[in-house]
Amino acid sequence: MRLKLGRPDIGQYADRFDVPPAAGLFGVTFLGVTSLLLDDGETRLLTDGFFSRPSLGKVTLGRIAPDPVRIDAALARVGADRLAAVIPVHSHYDHAMDSAVVADRTGADLVGGASTAYVGRGHGLPEDRIRVVTPGEPMSYGAFTLTFIESHHCPPDRFPGEITAPVVPPVKAGAYKCGEAWSILVEHAGGQSALLQGSAGYVEGSLTGRRADVAYLGVGQLGVQSEDYIRTYWAETVAAVGATRVVLTHWDDFFRPLDQPLRALPYLGDDLDVTVRLLEELAAASGLTVHFPTVWQREDPWS
Repeated sequence: MRLKLGRPDIGQYADRFDVPPAAGLFGVTFLGVTSLLLDDGETRLLTDGFFSRPSLGKVTLGRIAPDPVRIDAALARVGADRLAAVIPVHSHYDHAMDSAVVADRTGADLVGGASTAYVGRGHGLPEDRIRVVTPGEPMSYGAFTLTFIESHHCPPDRFPGEITAPVVPPVKAGAYKCGEAWSILVEHAGGQSALLQGSAGYVEGSLTGRRADVAYLGVGQLGVQSEDYIRTYWAETVAAVGATRVVLTHWDDFFRPLDQPLRALPYLGDDLDVTVRLLEELAAASGLTVHFPTVWQREDPWS
């Protein structure tokens, strides 16, 4: 079988970048991969906060570390000088590597599993700013309530296992083991609710009985899974929580700096075309449509 070269043309999905801009106090800003800034005018939460985006060559052959210039530029662009919490969806480098630096710069708590806590300790973040969550137990920041549900990483997990000692960069990318992967349920006192599914993995039945109006659905590596896997993933996430709007994340090439136009991951690592085709079929059967978020734009997927 011949390898498929090149990458999907993200331009063919231009009409799906249609999440309405936020007109009120509540908004969500997509910042690449699964970094999402949620704010209600009073409290700001950020998933991942991965802004360094080292090159493929550095990731595969060298050592990696947070890039303070890129981190500061991203935070300044969205005006995120203060955050209540930074929340990695799991502890791979493309989610958690910058998280402790972002938390340190913005006065935020670093919130996640035991592996993420070691990322914070490696940066020297104070213990009272590191919160290890209890699965299924709600926690609050301002008017936001977060519930972390145990999930799985999409196969293959290239750096499986748990982090058991502080990670002090620069390190090999493999030092950022997956650790705990989460389905994160967000509820706001204003009535908004969302499922933040960072990785295209799932635990069967884990979201049964939970509800969320919007699903931010991670699709990294989903396009190289079997059709049965993709259908089950939809059933265990979007269908399970009864979401009425689906916004795709983790489709962009995270080896490319965030100040350059986003593009899809190459076919050698994923196939976004397969993902979109099957998810649109599943969405249409449920009377839904699939959307892409626009990077840097504050949006309101509930409007």
